[in-house]
Amino acid sequence: MNIISWNINGLRAVVKKGVIGDFVRDQNADVYIFQEVKMSKEAIDKLDLPSLFPGYHAHWSIGQRPGYSGLLTLTQDSSLPMTKGLHEEDTDEEGRVVTLDLGKLYLINVYFPNASRDLKRLPFKIAFNKQFEKHCADLSKTKPLIIGGDFNVAHEDIDIARPRENDGNSGFTKEERSWMSKFLSRGYIDTFREFTKDGGHYTWWAHYSNARARNVGWRIDYFIVSKKISFLVKDSVILPKVMGSDHCPISLKISL
Repeated sequence: MNIISWNINGLRAVVKKGVIGDFVRDQNADVYIFQEVKMSKEAIDKLDLPSLFPGYHAHWSIGQRPGYSGLLTLTQDSSLPMTKGLHEEDTDEEGRVVTLDLGKLYLINVYFPNASRDLKRLPFKIAFNKQFEKHCADLSKTKPLIIGGDFNVAHEDIDIARPRENDGNSGFTKEERSWMSKFLSRGYIDTFREFTKDGGHYTWWAHYSNARARNVGWRIDYFIVSKKISFLVKDSVILPKVMGSDHCPISLKISL
């Protein structure tokens, strides 16, 4: 099974650029999980989804705030059970979590909050982190997990081009990084680091200072899996040449 995750930073934008449809067809993945679709229900209804994503069924989680957050999951099987959110009103209204039941395991599409430049949303993110951790712990009692998405945190120094300059900034605070360490210690692995040990591999670049061309970036998008199924993971890669968003896609190949 090949699963691809991508923060597309606005579905309308990547559709207008002519990127998303070709990407889905060329990759021919079993499942796509997209974050930050930024679509209202009214805008979604105007899309020609069968032409845009032929052969795939769309599962949406749209936030209450127009043009903000939101998830899209594409599957080739329309019958897969899906649940939205964390059963927490304050975070669920932003459309940040979708859980798919793949039979042998759960697949979670997640878009973690950004702590914001002045860290005013850091308390909200920490609360979300705790709610998400509980959600995963509850699911793990019955089946292993694959978690994919934008975690909005560079975990270790190796995951960011300029760790010293960004120490304490949003996405690289002590609180966010320590939570990531704690979460992984609960029985999960960062799949990319199982295959790639060196630095210089990023999934997000700022729009300014020609950051992407110079590869001054952050690795903030992850595929995390339950440690008990780590032996099933065959590959976990970053696709930095795919353009269209300030993030690039990531891919997970797993035997099921």
